[in-house]
Amino acid sequence: MDETYNRNLFKNAELALKDGDKNMARRYLERLFLSSRDHNQLADGWYYMSQVEDDPAEKRKALEQALSYRMTHARARRALAILDGRLKADEIINPDQKPAPLTGDAKTDADHFMCPNCGARMSFAPDGQSLVCDFCTSGGAVDASGDLAEEKDFFSTMATLRGHSSPVARKVFHCDGCGAEFILPPNDISEDCAYCNSPHVVSHQETRELMDPDAIIPHAFNRRQAAEYLVAWVQEHAFTPQGKVQPPRGFYLPLWTFDFAGMISYSGQRYQDEDNPFRKGSRNRVKVTERGDYPVYIDDLIMPANKAMNKEAVALLDTYSFREAKPYDARYLVGWAAEAYEIELGDASLEARSRAYKFYKKKIRRDMSELMNITTSSANMAIDSYKLLMLPIWITTYTYGGEEYHVFINGQNGAVRGELAPAVQEAHAQKNRKEKGGILGWLDDMF
Repeated sequence: MDETYNRNLFKNAELALKDGDKNMARRYLERLFLSSRDHNQLADGWYYMSQVEDDPAEKRKALEQALSYRMTHARARRALAILDGRLKADEIINPDQKPAPLTGDAKTDADHFMCPNCGARMSFAPDGQSLVCDFCTSGGAVDASGDLAEEKDFFSTMATLRGHSSPVARKVFHCDGCGAEFILPPNDISEDCAYCNSPHVVSHQETRELMDPDAIIPHAFNRRQAAEYLVAWVQEHAFTPQGKVQPPRGFYLPLWTFDFAGMISYSGQRYQDEDNPFRKGSRNRVKVTERGDYPVYIDDLIMPANKAMNKEAVALLDTYSFREAKPYDARYLVGWAAEAYEIELGDASLEARSRAYKFYKKKIRRDMSELMNITTSSANMAIDSYKLLMLPIWITTYTYGGEEYHVFINGQNGAVRGELAPAVQEAHAQKNRKEKGGILGWLDDMF
């Protein structure tokens, strides 16, 4: 069918729907589905059909059809999330109206963790499972029901204010133990009461400025064990820190993870031989254009949630097993410091998308090396889901040559990444060269 005819069908259906004439809109859309082969046009058409349908089951079918043609169709995904109850229509922000800024201190409640046996404070035990009383050692398990953490739908979240919020400088919480109120530092989401020393975790309300984490990997060992991992790392690199080293300090580090799906459209040119119509038995070498779609799938693309992150801490991220993350429970933070995220979900997603697209552009050029002048489009590559994840980490510093260097320890499995002083790096390199020796050592130096 003529493309002009299809565009007219679509436009007429759109106008009929705006006029409230659902029957006429349905007729135009049904003709469009029979004649059009344009996936973008069909995706929009099925979205409009979902607006025509009154029956929830038929509305769902129409929305799923729209997403089958274009999985990145934001309106269809939001409508499906509302239909599923994952998103409330009144939570969706108006893109033409800037929300009023929040002013003053935001008051939040705090969960108070005291031992039911003796009234002393309880701390989260570094076994990934339980709260333990600091005085009588009685405890109880934190019930995670054996579930693994689930990702959150990205399109639904970004349609609401929740996807565009950022921490504010001042938050007030009330201590249920002694009645005192405190200003929670902007980079913390947990704090000990300065008067009664009972630990609290801030519980954010619906109008919160700071998103609650979605998942957490609990700390798996205590400070003594962290120190043992630190000693082993120092011995491995055969040096002695100059001066006393403070014991490692454990805390939780925020991190965004993104899952990608969809496809990247590409086009390029190649040479191929074709029969010469003017000379029998001879062939011409001609340039032809090739187009296609390259499938995209990325699970847990990692993005730091803070702007200034030490490169050794970044290197440590590869040592975590993210699949073992548990659904977030505030009790995991009892007795542990927790850093708040600085980079908002929207900003993190843009950087994640840029990195994913750059990765796939290189992959396409490598896999399609026979093509020339390759162009690509990321219009159909989408972030499907995300998590705000809290990672267990230990940190300490040591002094060498008058300078301080950071060491980071994975709180899940004890992996260590640290900065080495230049003199230590050189001594370590010399030791390796001596151990290799002979011609192999010489070749290693050359290359």
